[in-house]
Amino acid sequence: MQIYFSPEVITPEYQVLNVVDGKNKGVGNVAFLFAEKKLYVYGILEEDEVGADFKDLLTPYIKGLAKAKPGLDIFSCVYVGCKKIKLNEEEKE
Repeated sequence: MQIYFSPEVITPEYQVLNVVDGKNKGVGNVAFLFAEKKLYVYGILEEDEVGADFKDLLTPYIKGLAKAKPGLDIFSCVYVGCKKIKLNEEEKE
């Protein structure tokens, strides 16, 4: 099953994206909050079987956002099912 981001709200201070499957059924969401030199990411995905796809979709999106503000500290809390996942090994908690 392929998943995609579907924007719900996008402002300069925050973004809320729905995670949808190919049939436009919601399977999760992710929120990004910008605060000075920090980016907070919170995401949850209901479907365990697309957890790797979620990570593969989310990681380059965050890297793209980070390019807009050099020196940005990124803090994330991302869950697939009931398990927390790390987006990279250097991740701050």
